[in-house]
Amino acid sequence: MKAKLNPDKQILITGGAGFIGSGLIRHLNDKGFENIVVVDDFGLGRKWHNLVGKQLSEVVAIYDLFDWLEGREDDIQAIVHLGAESSTVEEDADYLFDNNTRYSIDLAEYAVRHEIRFIYASSAATYGDGSQGFSDKLVDELCPLNMYGFSKHLFDQWVLRHNLLGEFVGLKYFNVFGPNERHKGRMASMVHHMFYQFQKEGKIKLFKSGEQKRDFIYVKDVVALTASFLENTKTGIYNIGSGKATTWNDLAGALFKALGKEPNIEYIDMPKDLHGQYQDYTCAQMRLEFRPTSLDEAVADYVNNYLLPDQLW
Repeated sequence: MKAKLNPDKQILITGGAGFIGSGLIRHLNDKGFENIVVVDDFGLGRKWHNLVGKQLSEVVAIYDLFDWLEGREDDIQAIVHLGAESSTVEEDADYLFDNNTRYSIDLAEYAVRHEIRFIYASSAATYGDGSQGFSDKLVDELCPLNMYGFSKHLFDQWVLRHNLLGEFVGLKYFNVFGPNERHKGRMASMVHHMFYQFQKEGKIKLFKSGEQKRDFIYVKDVVALTASFLENTKTGIYNIGSGKATTWNDLAGALFKALGKEPNIEYIDMPKDLHGQYQDYTCAQMRLEFRPTSLDEAVADYVNNYLLPDQLW
């Protein structure tokens, strides 16, 4: 069922200056929707660059949000909660519980009280080593490998325990890559890191043997799928992936092809802080019907239209 966006009401996007969030704003702007409230933690970094050239109605700092929300309940038609600490090597459990789990619960309770459409980012990190499979119908059975995945898993469990799967939309993003991710530093995609490594050293480095497999999906596909839930009435938790597992070697091959260069790969040992926290295999079991951009086409678009000319989306 289609749901029509009301141009007179706002869409609030947490993490709106981030990777997926800024892409979602671009997508909505391209469709003529500009009544967007961006919530983010800007700090001293350059993440704000992702908002340049985009149309917004307001910008709110992350820890000012709940004060800002008072009295605005009737102005907001949807909350897209993408903001989180996304580092898979973050070790401060208290910080992750507070920032990723507790903050999400507070915002979700606000949405429930005021009957506001609530769409939130979960993560493929909740699946852990994949031994339980990658069905988005699984929640309690999952065993994440790192604190980031656990903080996301706890919120999925909270949604399930409070019988909100019939009201909310949870999106388990797999390995997303594409423009507007540079500010993520170490947590940017391997396509991003491989590109700059090749530009600097003339080669790329992969963990031995390069045959680990991940479900890679282009950010433009992710944004389109996320935005679709602003115009439908579906609820529940859904995987957002390509539905295909690809090796790091094949991903590197797509990069070399996009650059028109011969492959040059050096295989290295995995850093110690990733041992026991690294997913060797992910592959989304997809229930959403869509045709993902092919890996070669997506990497070529990213490289030639954004990385080489140093452009944002």
